Amino acid sequence: MENLMLGIGVEGSGIEFSNNPDLLISLDPQCGQCNDSRDAGLSLLANRTSEEDDCKTNYSSPHFTMQHIVSIVVPVIFGVIAILGFIGNALVVVVVVANQQMRSTTNLLIINLALADLLFIVFCVPFTASDYALPFWPFGEVWCKIVQYLVIVTAYASVYTLVLMSLDRYLAVVHPFTSKSIRTKANTFWAIAVTWVVIFAACVPLLMAHGQVVYVFDDEQYSLCQFLQKEGWSQHVFQSTFFATSYAIPLLLICALYISMLLRLWRKEAPVGRASAEIQRGKKLRVTRMVCIVVGSFALCWFPIQLFLVLKSLALFEITPFTVMIQISSHILAYMSSCVNPFLYAFISDNFRKAFRKIVFCPRKD
Repeated sequence: MENLMLGIGVEGSGIEFSNNPDLLISLDPQCGQCNDSRDAGLSLLANRTSEEDDCKTNYSSPHFTMQHIVSIVVPVIFGVIAILGFIGNALVVVVVVANQQMRSTTNLLIINLALADLLFIVFCVPFTASDYALPFWPFGEVWCKIVQYLVIVTAYASVYTLVLMSLDRYLAVVHPFTSKSIRTKANTFWAIAVTWVVIFAACVPLLMAHGQVVYVFDDEQYSLCQFLQKEGWSQHVFQSTFFATSYAIPLLLICALYISMLLRLWRKEAPVGRASAEIQRGKKLRVTRMVCIVVGSFALCWFPIQLFLVLKSLALFEITPFTVMIQISSHILAYMSSCVNPFLYAFISDNFRKAFRKIVFCPRKD
């Protein structure tokens, strides 16, 4: 049985998503017999492994059927994620901005997380959907660089906003009085601004590490937006660095903060006759629980794809139909992270739930 037609996929740097013919070609076990050497660097989802492929299309093969199904179903799933994520995160921003009483330091950070997720949805999901449907990159060199850069930037912005949210909770719970002068709205805005500036600056090299590459398939030229490993950029170094700085280190910091909070809460005795103090403490714990659940959701959604890419960059397994499907499933799970937070807020927080209901149903004033 010959190989299926040039497939779809996702490729690039530590969190970029761009077209990857090899991804779906790999659904045919016999494609290993073809001349396959395209190497596209690191990606949140996959690295390309074929430079030029001479495999022929067999439209009656079950692998072609699988490819065809994936090329339709996966973009539809991404479309649903994009719609839910855009509406949900936009509602979060509107709710906090429209309600003066909700403009706490934690909620300002929640707005920042929602904005990062919105940018991620706008600059990542549509292009990934097109990658699954098309065997080439149709948007040009400049847009290739911009998209991959912004996708990585927004991923970093999301995880380090979670670090700031956890730090805010740590200060509120462990140092409730001394931190009042620190946990101000002005300082929160400064922390957010500095975080974005540092991330934008640190990711500048990625503009040079990505580009449009032309390959030949069946006597026709196609272009890919990919990580430029063949121009001296190291796939393994990049993926390892991305895993460490966008997942492992931030989550270790967050875990350390929450362990400190738990130790403090276990050791602290409840004051006698201080009902108001207990009410305030209960509110802080509820907010802390919400932030903890959001962090846990992020960690669970991103763990499979992060682990997969690290192992793949080390060449610890072969590309097979099974590993490709694991990769696609992990990809979808990672994308879901950008749309689940608004639902978590609505489920956990009474304030957000009431505010969402007020915005959505627009009750008339008597």
